[in-house]
Amino acid sequence: MSSAAANPEDPLQNLSVIYFGNDWFAENRTSSHHIARQLARRMPLLYVDTPGMRSPTSSSRDLRKILRIARKFLARPKSVGPQLWRLTVPQIPFRQVPFVESLNRALGRWLVRRAARFLRFGRRLSWFAVPHPAAMAGMLGDELVVYYVVDDYAALAQMDAARIQRLDDELTSRADVVFVCSETLLNRKRELNRNVEYSPHGVDFELFSQAQDPATEIAEGARGFPQPVIGYFGSIAGQIDLELIAYLAGQRKNWTFLLIGMASVDVGAIAALPNVHLAGPQPYESLPRWAKAFDVAIVPYRRNRFVVNSNPLKIREYLAAGKPVVSVRAPEIERLRDVVFLADSHEDFLHKIEQALEGDTVEIRQTRMDAVRNCSWQACAERALGHVQKAFADR
Repeated sequence: MSSAAANPEDPLQNLSVIYFGNDWFAENRTSSHHIARQLARRMPLLYVDTPGMRSPTSSSRDLRKILRIARKFLARPKSVGPQLWRLTVPQIPFRQVPFVESLNRALGRWLVRRAARFLRFGRRLSWFAVPHPAAMAGMLGDELVVYYVVDDYAALAQMDAARIQRLDDELTSRADVVFVCSETLLNRKRELNRNVEYSPHGVDFELFSQAQDPATEIAEGARGFPQPVIGYFGSIAGQIDLELIAYLAGQRKNWTFLLIGMASVDVGAIAALPNVHLAGPQPYESLPRWAKAFDVAIVPYRRNRFVVNSNPLKIREYLAAGKPVVSVRAPEIERLRDVVFLADSHEDFLHKIEQALEGDTVEIRQTRMDAVRNCSWQACAERALGHVQKAFADR
């Protein structure tokens, strides 16, 4: 997405973006990160880490995170790429204490405004990829508010669901344009805002297709396992059906189950199984080297509200890597049914993996890759900006 020549009639001309997303250095790269990078190719962008959606716990990880945020309280925005800066807005936890929410809102607005002045942002667009900073919308000198809905946030585990749903609805109502990654969210969002657009995920095809490059070496931690290797990468959180993984591993003790990602739930039951290997979180750029070891890639989700409304990015990444994919059913996953094996039960999931292991050819692999070859993040960002331009024109 190259910078366009000056056009005084272009409402995006001389516009800067204040972008609210999850932790820039989070273990998983989500659409929040990918879209921000693409927008920054077009205009200056301040990426604001906004902790506070998930309720803090007493875990050492959360305590370390709170301390890290506190140390950055007065830090100025840091460059993380061309035309791209990052700022952390600290949040005082324990929102049940009176006035903490109000204090967090006032503190956040002050820090973001200060950063925008420091970066000499003039005309401003605010772009929200998370709902909990909703109170910032329209309070930053922003000419337009965009809400890019990646998930059904209130359905995430460990959330104050009522609070997040309230903020999600508030931001949906206040935004000038709303994007949803899953069509199942369209009708509900359109009850609150008529300007809602469907915007499915992209994929970094160039990165993940490296798994098919003979020069790409298998990640060291994925070598030497008995085949077939049934692989997964992503968060190991509440949406993962650990009972399904235990069932599969128990039924096929000669298969290897390789799971890559941070575990935020108790995985003791599967970690104890000799043919299940938990590799922990790995750098995003290394995932094609891990995927190269997979004989089949899986999406072992529970079929709950979060999953029904989700659009799993990892499926496109698996397909770009050329791997056979077995997944539970969900509306957005059904769109890829021509290149994904869909399962309806634990027994069916096992059967579909066995099917996926049979007769994988170069031609079939190419068909999978072709299904997502043109789904770039650049195209997603350009499509979204087209709707933003229209929203400016309709004001």
